[in-house]
Amino acid sequence: MQRTFHDSLKEISGSDDFAQTSVHTKWNSFYLSYYNTLISREQLHHEILTFLKTPESSINHLQELRALIPIEDIRVSSGADEIMEHLMNGSVFIQLDENYNEGILINIGDLNSAIRKNNDTENEYSVVGPRVGFVEDIDTNLKLIRRIIKSDKLKFEESTVGSLSKTRVAIGYIDGITSPQHVNTVRQRLSDFDFDVIFDSSFIDQVITDNSNSPFPLFMTSERVDRIKYALISGQLVIVCNGSPYVLIGPATIFDFFISPEDYYLPWVIGSFFRLIRYFGVLFSIMATPIYVAVTSFHYSVIPRELMGSIIDSRVDVPFMPVVEALFLEITIELLREAGARLPTKVGQTLGIVGGIVIGQAAVAAALTSNILLIFVSLSALASFTTPIYKMSNTIRFLRFPLIGLAALWGGLGIMMGIVLILGHLLRLKSLGNPYLVPMFPFRYKDYRDSFVRSSVEFSYLRPGYLRPLTQKRYNVRPRKDKGDNFNEE
Repeated sequence: MQRTFHDSLKEISGSDDFAQTSVHTKWNSFYLSYYNTLISREQLHHEILTFLKTPESSINHLQELRALIPIEDIRVSSGADEIMEHLMNGSVFIQLDENYNEGILINIGDLNSAIRKNNDTENEYSVVGPRVGFVEDIDTNLKLIRRIIKSDKLKFEESTVGSLSKTRVAIGYIDGITSPQHVNTVRQRLSDFDFDVIFDSSFIDQVITDNSNSPFPLFMTSERVDRIKYALISGQLVIVCNGSPYVLIGPATIFDFFISPEDYYLPWVIGSFFRLIRYFGVLFSIMATPIYVAVTSFHYSVIPRELMGSIIDSRVDVPFMPVVEALFLEITIELLREAGARLPTKVGQTLGIVGGIVIGQAAVAAALTSNILLIFVSLSALASFTTPIYKMSNTIRFLRFPLIGLAALWGGLGIMMGIVLILGHLLRLKSLGNPYLVPMFPFRYKDYRDSFVRSSVEFSYLRPGYLRPLTQKRYNVRPRKDKGDNFNEE
């Protein structure tokens, strides 16, 4: 049986950005259906509603209604699929009879309102792929998402948060894919959210998170439209907050924070290689300086004979213990980073380059630190910036300091104690009730296809099982030998 438009209304009416209204006149009643995030409201009011409210006589046929509206792109349609497709592209569907499936489609899509010159991604930059980012207006952000995922299954549930600010917050998910349990959890936590003013989506993150005392972010934040698109089709949900250019994604795992959208725009071998580089950079950033402090303070015997002379020469004039010079350099790097972030872009870049070189050379010349430690600290700072998500990058830089303290107290044993404490904390963390270390713990071997490495398209057709999606398969994969390439033989 062919689906009708009224059948489709039952599926799309649950989204708060879908609107239905009616216009009643002396002779007729008109029924309008549209997505308010996709249309031009100015055209709706001035070029459609104005003429519907003031007809000169009764309108009995759709062709008469079509002639009444002074817009060129108008068509008569009764097919549900055609109507839904045009609604997703910014059309308004007008009916003369609410219970009749036929009506006219008027294209008043506002294609340029969601684009502006300064909404490029700044903190999640990539060389390959789109660079469109979100802005501070929630309607624009919802329109950006709608323009990419043109499906009636995409739902937005809007609510108001903040007793004084009355901030608009929208939960976005794909009906039939995202687990209802996750949607209900976020819906309940937002309803229990009691705050006066919401300045940014980070406030919502800190309140509805499973553990607000953890240094690890449990919701992923992103300003990239393509990352939000991938999260939605994978079975995650998003939280869009008015006044914030960052969108929350949940539930998240620790592996999500090291995945860059650029991984999927490159061949899977290259994308997997760079992803492994990021994981190595994280380990190096956290462990390099603590290992230096532990080795130079307690474990001289593990230093190779070839390196012993260089280390002795670099530290012979340094009057401080290794932990003091390590903390001195680490704090100096953080000061330079904070100063560069707060200054204008061109001045901040100059400060980072000139300040790093001048201060580093002056510190070595003044015998405040050794050359080798300066190299380790500089490489650790560079490695921490390979993390695509800014919040996780802050966490990595923070973890170095307690590990340096433990290395100064107990050497290698202190580092192992710190690693065990971090792993124990990670094992207890959850994001919307999902384990934070999945698929590593609990072990899910099928979900390793897109965790440490990125598998090819032929093996990544399933959505992550730990998200409990209602539809497991993303697309059908044809084996390489069955692609059906036809070559004409001459």
